[in-house]
Amino acid sequence: MNSELVCLILVSGVPLIFRVLQTTNSILRKIIHIDMDAFYASVEQLDNPELKGKPVAVGGSGDRSVVAAASYEARRFGIRSAMPSLTAKKLCPHLIFVRPHFERYHEISSKVFEIFKDYTDIIEPLSIDEAFLDVTTDKMNIGSATLIAREIRKEIKKRTGLTASAGISVNKFLAKIASDIKKPDGLFVIPPENAAKFIEDLPVEKFYGIGRVTAEKMHKLGIHKGIDLKELDLSSLVRNFGKIGMFYFKIARGEDDREVETDQARKSVGTELTFEKDLTTRFEIVAELYKIEKELMRRLDESQTSGRTITLKVKFYDFHQITRSKTLQNYIRDFETLHREVAGIRKSLKLEGSRIRLLGLSISNLETDECSDRQLFLFESDSL
Repeated sequence: MNSELVCLILVSGVPLIFRVLQTTNSILRKIIHIDMDAFYASVEQLDNPELKGKPVAVGGSGDRSVVAAASYEARRFGIRSAMPSLTAKKLCPHLIFVRPHFERYHEISSKVFEIFKDYTDIIEPLSIDEAFLDVTTDKMNIGSATLIAREIRKEIKKRTGLTASAGISVNKFLAKIASDIKKPDGLFVIPPENAAKFIEDLPVEKFYGIGRVTAEKMHKLGIHKGIDLKELDLSSLVRNFGKIGMFYFKIARGEDDREVETDQARKSVGTELTFEKDLTTRFEIVAELYKIEKELMRRLDESQTSGRTITLKVKFYDFHQITRSKTLQNYIRDFETLHREVAGIRKSLKLEGSRIRLLGLSISNLETDECSDRQLFLFESDSL
């Protein structure tokens, strides 16, 4: 049985109303977070034994390229995803760059998620290489989330040759944090009776949901660990961070009532390209957009979805970025329609003569074609 608590907070004289779900059910959930270790890079090392034990970066090595993923050997040099390849090469001159093989990554990902399904149907994918699993009730009647996580990791190693790390606790927030503690190839449990002390000692930059910019702002406010965050009342958190302050208030206390969602609808389908050399002419822009349109259409067909909102993303040489969107009355179901509408958006922006570093396209306001008929319109803590 759940009840709802209505909270009224005045911030700068403006009333903000929060509805907080209170869970009165005494049954604690058993949540596992599984995260594959350096997934892309590990797949490349698996398929190319000569790369094992060496610093590997998945991505291009050109001056305009970025690192998509880095092996643990590369991470020791400070290399991380989204880092410019030039910077990565300076940090590690003997870094080995390999081109990504996305079909192979998806193939292995499918095997991993099939393993999850042996134990539970309540699975929430976060990406191709990580997911939450609710095993409060598991298919094999094992009962212990820790034992299930061990078996899953064992099966992943057996069927794919790769390692995964696992975090186990009573909610998604704690499980996500726990999976990072013993990486790579590790397992960590946060039982409910240890959660408060664990969070109090945790640096805020380690909190799931607190990024680098927010962590820096917290440091300026004297908030360095969970205990500092916990000492602030709800009104102060909302005043300093807006509505998300409510989330910070709860996670500082280890509270997270979000369920593991099995039916998360895809919000958009998109693709983008970063260019080795800036685009400047109309011909270059049109030619590259055509390639992106083709790839986007392929992804729409593959995911069996259609959408009504087209968004064009343009990043210039100085990293200034703009986006323009257009929502149609009907769903986009063919390349000709997509190409015509993208051309219209492009012309309205008058991009010729600009130095363009990146172009991207996405489709949102989606519906699944296969469902649309193609219309136009409790457990004890030691059992974790």
